[in-house]
Amino acid sequence: MFNLAVFPNINKEQSAAILARIKEFCRSHGVGLRLPADAARFFDCEEYADKENFARYPADLALSIGGDGTLLGVCRRMGARGVPVCGINIGTLGFMADIEPDELENKLKKILAGNYRIEERLLLSGWIKSGGKEHFLSDAVNDVVVAKGSVSRMLRFTLGINGNELMECKADGFIVASPTGSTAYSLSAGGPIINPIVPALILTPICAHTYYMRPLVVSENDVVSIDIANVHQDTVVTFDGQESFRLLPGDSVVVKKAKLPARIVKFEDKDYYKILQKKMWGEQN
Repeated sequence: MFNLAVFPNINKEQSAAILARIKEFCRSHGVGLRLPADAARFFDCEEYADKENFARYPADLALSIGGDGTLLGVCRRMGARGVPVCGINIGTLGFMADIEPDELENKLKKILAGNYRIEERLLLSGWIKSGGKEHFLSDAVNDVVVAKGSVSRMLRFTLGINGNELMECKADGFIVASPTGSTAYSLSAGGPIINPIVPALILTPICAHTYYMRPLVVSENDVVSIDIANVHQDTVVTFDGQESFRLLPGDSVVVKKAKLPARIVKFEDKDYYKILQKKMWGEQN
């Protein structure tokens, strides 16, 4: 039996209708279906809740129902298990989600027939270095961001690569993005757009107070460190904009390639550059 793990965004109005269609498809095609317990309770379908340990459910594939943010969270959650993730887009841009609502049943049939490919995307691993020791914080599909909080004061930091101090800079913050995340926060801060399959890291300052600090593209195998010179109480490091940790004086944030990639389901009728044109510039045509 083919088994699906489904993660619906409870804050999206369309989630209930999409979930109902998935349930009907699974019933009619003999597909196993499980939801996290909290989502199953919210949508009044507790018969699909995993009563024991959802993390051990033998999922062949995970579906996210929402926007790219929902997909990012599922990728982080399922990445360590190597489970491929496919997104159903009921968000806004939807760069990563490969299924639109009107395609749902057709794309689910393609999944059962194995008519899809899996793209392995670079996953970022974020660590905090304190007292000479590194402690793991979280993974990120899009980006790891060091930024100030509510206080309108610039941060002073030192950027390092592979243990070498590259430069000191004043800025509102700093972004380490994957190619997948090049169309997210990094793009808003002036970073380049990079095809997600390119093996690289993107280093983008946020409102740098100097003309010589520009976005950098480096190897995916480089290890990036961000040492904060004047850490305020409200300085944080965030992962995909969803998980955050406060920084203490003397802390350094270290970002490097994770051991395992994120595995995202893609279909042959979806081309990255066509999606880019449609999502970014389609309204101009």
